[in-house]
Amino acid sequence: MNRSVLPVRYSAAVTTAAALLVAAACGPSTDGTRDAEEIVRVFRGATLVDGTGAEPMTDAVVVVRGDRIEAVGRAGEIEVPDADVDESLEGLWIIPGLVDAHVHFGQSGWFDSRPDAMNLQTYHPYDEVIARLAATPELFSEAYLCSGVTSVFDVGGYGWSVGLQERGETDPRFVRVSATGPLLSTIDFWLSTEDDHQFVFLADSAAVREGVQANADLGASAIKIWYIVPPDQDSVRVFDLVRLTAAEADARNLPLVVHATGMWEAKNAIRAGADVLVHGVFDVEVDEEFLEMALEAGVIYTPTVTVTEGYRNVFNQVGTAGLPYPAGCADEGTRNLLDSELPSEWVPPAEMITQYEDFVAANRAVGIENLRRVQAAGVTIALGTDAGNPGTLHGPSVHYEAVVFQEAGMTPMEVLVSATRDAARAMGRGADLGTIEPSKFADFAILRADPTANAANLREIARVVKGGRTVWPPE
Repeated sequence: MNRSVLPVRYSAAVTTAAALLVAAACGPSTDGTRDAEEIVRVFRGATLVDGTGAEPMTDAVVVVRGDRIEAVGRAGEIEVPDADVDESLEGLWIIPGLVDAHVHFGQSGWFDSRPDAMNLQTYHPYDEVIARLAATPELFSEAYLCSGVTSVFDVGGYGWSVGLQERGETDPRFVRVSATGPLLSTIDFWLSTEDDHQFVFLADSAAVREGVQANADLGASAIKIWYIVPPDQDSVRVFDLVRLTAAEADARNLPLVVHATGMWEAKNAIRAGADVLVHGVFDVEVDEEFLEMALEAGVIYTPTVTVTEGYRNVFNQVGTAGLPYPAGCADEGTRNLLDSELPSEWVPPAEMITQYEDFVAANRAVGIENLRRVQAAGVTIALGTDAGNPGTLHGPSVHYEAVVFQEAGMTPMEVLVSATRDAARAMGRGADLGTIEPSKFADFAILRADPTANAANLREIARVVKGGRTVWPPE
C-alpha cells in the first residue's frame, strides 16, 4: 500500500473541488484581471525549516502561486516573479503547517462525549452532545489553525466526520482532514447514538466485508481497526478477522490504521498488513522482533504518549490553567467545561484517582521508552494526540505531545519532521502536504522563535497560512 497518497478517486475529487472553490472564494486577483490560481504571493526573509530534515535556510524566499508552492530558495539564488503580495518575514521562522495524525472530531475534549468513562448523560445527553459536535466542527478547526495545525487525521468517528474531508479542501478556513469513518472493532462496543454509529462490530467475515465497504462508500481515506481481544474471545479467530479486514481494505486501495496498545496485538497488526499504528505499545517495552517487523513493513508509529494524562488532569479538576500546555486556542465551550467544578457525585473516589495516577505514570514511562526504541531503530514516527479525549484538547494539545517527544530524546528537528512530513504521510497526504517544497499546498506556520532550538517554540505562532492565504489570526 502506498501511504503517501490518497486513494485515486478521493484525491481527484479533492483536487477538482478545491480548484473550483478556491477560485470562487478568492475572486479576482488584486489587479482584477487574473484568476485566483494565478495570484502570486512571495514570503521572504524568514529562516525556512522545510520539514524534510534539511538544515534551516536563512534569508529564504517562498513563492506561492494560487494555493501551491511554486519555488523555494535563498534570496538571490532563485528567480522571483512579480508578486501580487510581497511580504517580509525577517526575524521569523517558517515551517510547514503542523499535522495532528490522531484526532476525533466526534469527541469534545471533555467527558460529555465519553459517557463510557464518566456517565454525565443526566446533564449532558450523549445524542445531543454528538449532534452539537456534528453541527459545529468549525470550532475545533479554528482551534487547530490557531495552534499552527493545518491538517489532521480523524481516525475513528461517526460517518459525518468523513464529510469534513471535502470541507477541508473547499473551505479556505477549515483545517484539511483525512478520515476513516466508523471504527471497525473486534469487540462489541456500545458507544454510538440512536441514529448513527461510530463502532462496527467485526462479528464475522460478513461483518468485515460490509464494514469495509460501507466506509469505502462513505469516502473514507483509510480503514481503522480497534484491535482489542478480551480474555473470553478466541484470539486466533479475531486475528483472522483482522487479516480479512486488511485484505478487504487493500483490495479497495485503502490504507489500514490499527489501534493496538499491546505488543502482541501490535505485532499481529503488522503481520496483517497495518500501515499505521495509532497509540504506541504501552503494556511492555518493545522487543527486537517488533522493531524489525515495523521497520521492514514500513509501518508508521504514532506514539500518542500523553492522552492518559488528559484524563488524569480532568479527574483532578486542574482546569485549563493547570494543563501542561497553553489552552488559549481551544474552543471556548470546552474551556468553560474544563474550568467548571465537577459536582461531588461526579468526582471519582480518591482511591480510584490514586490508582489512575499510578497507571498514568507507568503508561508514560513505558510509552516514552518505546518511543526511544522505535526512534533509534529508524521506524517512522508521526505525531498524534488522540485529541477529543477528556483533557486532550483539539489544537493546543499537539504542543504538549511535541515537548514529550523531545523529552524522550528526539531532537527538535526530529520532532518537527514527525509533526509535519511524517504525520502527513500517516494521513495519506505525503504527496501534497507536510513539507515546504514546490508543487505542494502552501500550508505553513510562521513562528517567532527557532523551532530547531526547542520543540516548545512550535507554539510561538505569529501567523498561519493555508493554501497561500493567512487563516490565523483571522483577517
